[in-house]
Amino acid sequence: MKVFLSADMEGTCGIASWAETERSTPFDYTPLQKQMTREVAAACRGALAAGAEEVLVKDAHDSARNIDPTALPRGTRMHRNWSGDPLSMMTGLDRERFDAVFFTGYHAWASCPGNPLSHTMNLRNNRVFLNGTLCSEFLLNSYTAGYYGVPVAMVTGDQALCEFAKQLIPAIVTVPVNIGRGGGITALHPDEAVERIEEAARRAVAKADLCRVPMPEHFHMEIDFIKHSVAYSKSFYPGATLTEDKMVCFDSDDWFEMLRFCHFVLSDG
Repeated sequence: MKVFLSADMEGTCGIASWAETERSTPFDYTPLQKQMTREVAAACRGALAAGAEEVLVKDAHDSARNIDPTALPRGTRMHRNWSGDPLSMMTGLDRERFDAVFFTGYHAWASCPGNPLSHTMNLRNNRVFLNGTLCSEFLLNSYTAGYYGVPVAMVTGDQALCEFAKQLIPAIVTVPVNIGRGGGITALHPDEAVERIEEAARRAVAKADLCRVPMPEHFHMEIDFIKHSVAYSKSFYPGATLTEDKMVCFDSDDWFEMLRFCHFVLSDG
Protein backbone atom coordinates (compact mmCIF):
# COMPACT_ATOMS: atom_id res chain seq x y z
CA MET A 1 0.00 0.00 0.00
CA LYS A 2 1.43 3.35 -1.12
CA VAL A 3 -0.33 6.66 -0.52
CA PHE A 4 0.02 9.88 -2.52
CA LEU A 5 -0.76 12.99 -0.46
CA SER A 6 -1.35 16.40 -2.07
CA ALA A 7 -1.20 19.20 0.50
CA ASP A 8 -2.73 22.63 0.01
CA MET A 9 -2.98 25.37 2.64
CA GLU A 10 -6.15 27.48 2.39
CA GLY A 11 -8.13 24.66 4.02
CA THR A 12 -5.74 24.29 6.95
CA CYS A 13 -7.36 24.59 10.38
CA GLY A 14 -7.68 28.23 11.44
CA ILE A 15 -6.68 29.98 8.21
CA ALA A 16 -8.87 33.01 7.52
CA SER A 17 -6.73 35.46 5.51
CA TRP A 18 -4.37 35.47 2.55
CA ALA A 19 -1.55 36.82 4.74
CA GLU A 20 -1.62 33.55 6.66
CA THR A 21 -0.82 31.63 3.46
CA GLU A 22 2.03 33.76 2.10
CA ARG A 23 5.72 33.47 2.91
CA SER A 24 6.12 37.23 2.37
CA THR A 25 4.17 37.92 5.59
CA PRO A 26 6.03 35.71 8.09
CA PHE A 27 4.30 37.03 11.23
CA ASP A 28 0.96 35.73 9.93
CA TYR A 29 2.28 32.83 7.85
CA THR A 30 4.62 31.01 10.24
CA PRO A 31 2.05 29.74 12.81
CA LEU A 32 -0.28 28.45 10.07
CA GLN A 33 2.62 26.99 8.10
CA LYS A 34 3.41 24.96 11.20
CA GLN A 35 -0.23 23.85 11.42
CA MET A 36 -0.19 22.82 7.76
CA THR A 37 2.89 20.72 8.50
CA ARG A 38 1.24 19.19 11.59
CA GLU A 39 -1.83 18.19 9.58
CA VAL A 40 0.25 16.59 6.82
CA ALA A 41 2.33 14.75 9.42
CA ALA A 42 -0.84 13.49 11.11
CA ALA A 43 -2.20 12.13 7.83
CA CYS A 44 1.13 10.39 7.17
CA ARG A 45 1.26 8.87 10.66
CA GLY A 46 -2.28 7.58 10.32
CA ALA A 47 -1.63 6.04 6.92
CA LEU A 48 1.59 4.37 8.04
CA ALA A 49 0.00 3.06 11.24
CA ALA A 50 -2.82 1.53 9.16
CA GLY A 51 -0.37 -0.44 7.04
CA ALA A 52 0.79 1.91 4.29
CA GLU A 53 4.38 1.18 3.35
CA GLU A 54 5.12 4.70 2.19
CA VAL A 55 3.56 8.13 1.65
CA LEU A 56 4.71 10.50 -1.08
CA VAL A 57 3.81 14.08 -0.11
CA LYS A 58 3.39 16.75 -2.77
CA ASP A 59 3.66 20.24 -1.27
CA ALA A 60 1.05 21.86 -3.50
CA HIS A 61 0.59 25.40 -2.17
CA ASP A 62 2.02 28.60 -3.65
CA SER A 63 5.84 28.21 -3.54
CA ALA A 64 5.43 24.45 -2.91
CA ARG A 65 8.02 24.93 -0.15
CA ASN A 66 5.80 25.20 2.91
CA ILE A 67 5.99 21.87 4.74
CA ASP A 68 8.85 21.23 7.16
CA PRO A 69 10.20 17.81 6.04
CA THR A 70 11.87 17.23 9.41
CA ALA A 71 8.44 17.12 11.09
CA LEU A 72 7.21 14.23 8.93
CA PRO A 73 7.52 10.60 10.07
CA ARG A 74 9.94 8.15 8.55
CA GLY A 75 8.31 6.34 5.69
CA THR A 76 7.44 9.56 3.88
CA ARG A 77 9.04 11.24 0.89
CA MET A 78 8.40 14.75 -0.38
CA HIS A 79 8.13 16.45 -3.75
CA ARG A 80 8.86 20.17 -3.24
CA ASN A 81 8.71 23.12 -5.62
CA TRP A 82 7.02 22.93 -9.07
CA SER A 83 8.17 20.59 -11.82
CA GLY A 84 6.17 22.47 -14.46
CA ASP A 85 4.16 19.52 -15.78
CA PRO A 86 0.37 19.44 -16.35
CA LEU A 87 -0.25 17.35 -13.23
CA SER A 88 0.57 20.44 -11.13
CA MET A 89 -0.65 19.69 -7.58
CA MET A 90 -0.50 15.96 -8.39
CA THR A 91 3.04 15.79 -9.77
CA GLY A 92 4.52 12.36 -9.19
CA LEU A 93 1.26 10.41 -9.31
CA ASP A 94 2.08 9.21 -12.83
CA ARG A 95 5.57 7.93 -12.02
CA GLU A 96 4.75 5.14 -9.56
CA ARG A 97 1.91 2.82 -8.57
CA PHE A 98 -0.22 4.21 -5.74
CA ASP A 99 -3.15 2.66 -3.91
CA ALA A 100 -4.80 5.78 -2.45
CA VAL A 101 -4.78 9.56 -2.73
CA PHE A 102 -5.21 11.88 0.28
CA PHE A 103 -5.82 15.64 0.12
CA THR A 104 -5.05 17.87 3.13
CA GLY A 105 -5.69 21.59 3.57
CA TYR A 106 -7.99 21.75 0.55
CA HIS A 107 -10.52 24.53 0.04
CA ALA A 108 -13.78 25.36 -1.68
CA TRP A 109 -14.12 26.42 -5.31
CA ALA A 110 -14.12 29.96 -6.74
CA SER A 111 -17.30 31.84 -5.73
CA CYS A 112 -18.20 29.41 -2.91
CA PRO A 113 -19.06 31.19 0.38
CA GLY A 114 -17.77 28.23 2.39
CA ASN A 115 -14.27 29.67 2.64
CA PRO A 116 -13.18 33.34 2.62
CA LEU A 117 -10.21 32.27 0.47
CA SER A 118 -12.22 30.16 -2.00
CA HIS A 119 -10.70 30.07 -5.47
CA THR A 120 -9.86 27.68 -8.29
CA MET A 121 -6.16 27.64 -9.20
CA ASN A 122 -5.77 31.44 -9.32
CA LEU A 123 -7.49 34.72 -8.49
CA ARG A 124 -8.06 35.74 -12.12
CA ASN A 125 -11.38 33.95 -12.54
CA ASN A 126 -14.83 34.39 -11.04
CA ARG A 127 -15.91 30.79 -11.58
CA VAL A 128 -14.79 27.61 -13.31
CA PHE A 129 -17.34 25.08 -14.55
CA LEU A 130 -16.55 21.46 -15.34
CA ASN A 131 -19.41 19.59 -17.01
CA GLY A 132 -21.75 22.19 -15.55
CA THR A 133 -20.45 21.81 -11.97
CA LEU A 134 -18.63 24.61 -10.17
CA CYS A 135 -15.11 23.26 -10.19
CA SER A 136 -12.67 23.12 -7.29
CA GLU A 137 -9.05 22.06 -7.22
CA PHE A 138 -10.32 18.98 -5.39
CA LEU A 139 -12.47 18.04 -8.39
CA LEU A 140 -9.64 18.65 -10.85
CA ASN A 141 -7.19 16.59 -8.84
CA SER A 142 -9.70 13.83 -8.10
CA TYR A 143 -10.20 13.35 -11.82
CA THR A 144 -6.43 13.18 -12.20
CA ALA A 145 -6.38 10.43 -9.58
CA GLY A 146 -9.21 8.68 -11.42
CA TYR A 147 -7.36 9.00 -14.71
CA TYR A 148 -4.50 7.00 -13.21
CA GLY A 149 -6.86 4.56 -11.51
CA VAL A 150 -6.09 5.63 -7.94
CA PRO A 151 -8.94 5.96 -5.38
CA VAL A 152 -9.36 9.25 -3.50
CA ALA A 153 -9.76 8.10 0.09
CA MET A 154 -9.53 11.25 2.25
CA VAL A 155 -9.85 15.03 2.14
CA THR A 156 -9.44 17.61 4.90
CA GLY A 157 -10.39 21.27 4.65
CA ASP A 158 -13.45 23.47 4.91
CA GLN A 159 -16.90 22.03 5.49
CA ALA A 160 -18.29 23.14 2.11
CA LEU A 161 -15.63 21.21 0.22
CA CYS A 162 -16.01 18.14 2.43
CA GLU A 163 -19.75 18.08 1.73
CA PHE A 164 -19.09 18.24 -2.03
CA ALA A 165 -16.48 15.47 -1.74
CA LYS A 166 -19.10 13.18 -0.18
CA GLN A 167 -21.41 13.83 -3.13
CA LEU A 168 -18.71 12.90 -5.64
CA ILE A 169 -17.24 9.94 -3.73
CA PRO A 170 -19.73 8.75 -1.07
CA ALA A 171 -17.22 6.49 0.73
CA ILE A 172 -14.51 9.14 1.08
CA VAL A 173 -13.32 10.00 4.59
CA THR A 174 -13.58 13.74 5.27
CA VAL A 175 -12.29 15.97 8.07
CA PRO A 176 -13.93 19.41 8.03
CA VAL A 177 -11.77 21.71 10.15
CA ASN A 178 -13.21 25.14 9.21
CA ILE A 179 -16.66 26.58 8.54
CA GLY A 180 -16.67 29.77 6.49
CA ARG A 181 -19.08 32.65 6.91
CA GLY A 182 -18.54 35.81 4.88
CA GLY A 183 -14.99 36.95 5.46
CA GLY A 184 -14.44 34.81 8.55
CA ILE A 185 -14.27 31.22 9.74
CA THR A 186 -15.06 29.09 12.77
CA ALA A 187 -12.34 26.49 13.26
CA LEU A 188 -11.62 23.45 15.38
CA HIS A 189 -8.89 23.66 18.00
CA PRO A 190 -5.66 22.97 16.05
CA ASP A 191 -4.78 19.97 18.23
CA GLU A 192 -8.23 18.45 17.72
CA ALA A 193 -7.88 18.89 13.97
CA VAL A 194 -4.57 17.02 14.03
CA GLU A 195 -6.06 14.19 16.10
CA ARG A 196 -9.07 13.85 13.80
CA ILE A 197 -6.88 13.81 10.69
CA GLU A 198 -4.62 11.06 12.03
CA GLU A 199 -7.60 8.90 12.96
CA ALA A 200 -9.30 9.59 9.63
CA ALA A 201 -6.18 8.56 7.71
CA ARG A 202 -6.23 5.19 9.45
CA ARG A 203 -9.83 4.63 8.33
CA ALA A 204 -9.14 5.92 4.83
CA VAL A 205 -6.40 3.35 4.20
CA ALA A 206 -8.77 0.55 5.18
CA LYS A 207 -11.57 1.64 2.84
CA ALA A 208 -9.58 3.05 -0.08
CA ASP A 209 -10.91 0.46 -2.53
CA LEU A 210 -14.42 1.85 -2.01
CA CYS A 211 -13.35 5.35 -3.06
CA ARG A 212 -13.03 5.04 -6.83
CA VAL A 213 -13.50 8.30 -8.73
CA PRO A 214 -16.46 8.29 -11.18
CA MET A 215 -14.90 9.45 -14.45
CA PRO A 216 -17.10 11.16 -17.08
CA GLU A 217 -16.81 10.08 -20.70
CA HIS A 218 -16.47 13.70 -21.87
CA PHE A 219 -15.18 16.90 -20.28
CA HIS A 220 -16.40 20.44 -20.96
CA MET A 221 -14.74 23.32 -19.09
CA GLU A 222 -15.78 26.95 -18.96
CA ILE A 223 -13.56 29.54 -17.26
CA ASP A 224 -15.21 32.85 -16.40
CA PHE A 225 -12.29 35.27 -16.21
CA ILE A 226 -12.57 38.53 -14.28
CA LYS A 227 -10.88 40.56 -17.03
CA HIS A 228 -11.89 40.30 -20.66
CA SER A 229 -8.30 40.99 -21.70
CA VAL A 230 -7.06 37.88 -19.89
CA ALA A 231 -9.85 35.78 -21.39
CA TYR A 232 -8.96 37.05 -24.86
CA SER A 233 -5.30 36.12 -24.49
CA LYS A 234 -6.11 32.65 -23.15
CA SER A 235 -8.67 31.92 -25.88
CA PHE A 236 -5.86 31.26 -28.39
CA TYR A 237 -5.09 27.88 -26.83
CA PRO A 238 -5.67 25.28 -29.60
CA GLY A 239 -9.29 24.13 -29.53
CA ALA A 240 -10.45 26.78 -27.05
CA THR A 241 -13.29 29.19 -27.78
CA LEU A 242 -14.18 32.61 -26.38
CA THR A 243 -17.80 33.33 -25.52
CA GLU A 244 -19.49 36.31 -23.85
CA ASP A 245 -16.15 38.17 -23.97
CA LYS A 246 -14.82 36.69 -20.71
CA MET A 247 -15.60 32.95 -20.93
CA VAL A 248 -13.00 30.54 -22.35
CA CYS A 249 -14.33 27.04 -23.17
CA PHE A 250 -12.65 23.76 -24.01
CA ASP A 251 -13.83 20.19 -24.70
CA SER A 252 -12.09 16.82 -24.67
CA ASP A 253 -12.78 13.13 -24.10
CA ASP A 254 -9.24 12.76 -22.75
CA TRP A 255 -8.61 14.02 -19.20
CA PHE A 256 -4.91 14.55 -19.85
CA GLU A 257 -5.81 16.92 -22.70
CA MET A 258 -7.97 18.82 -20.21
CA LEU A 259 -5.00 18.95 -17.83
CA ARG A 260 -2.86 20.32 -20.64
CA PHE A 261 -5.49 23.02 -21.28
CA CYS A 262 -5.58 23.86 -17.56
CA HIS A 263 -1.78 24.00 -17.44
CA PHE A 264 -1.66 26.77 -20.05
CA VAL A 265 -4.99 28.52 -19.49
CA LEU A 266 -6.17 28.04 -15.90
CA SER A 267 -3.03 27.58 -13.83
CA ASP A 268 -1.54 30.65 -12.21
CA GLY A 269 1.21 32.54 -14.00
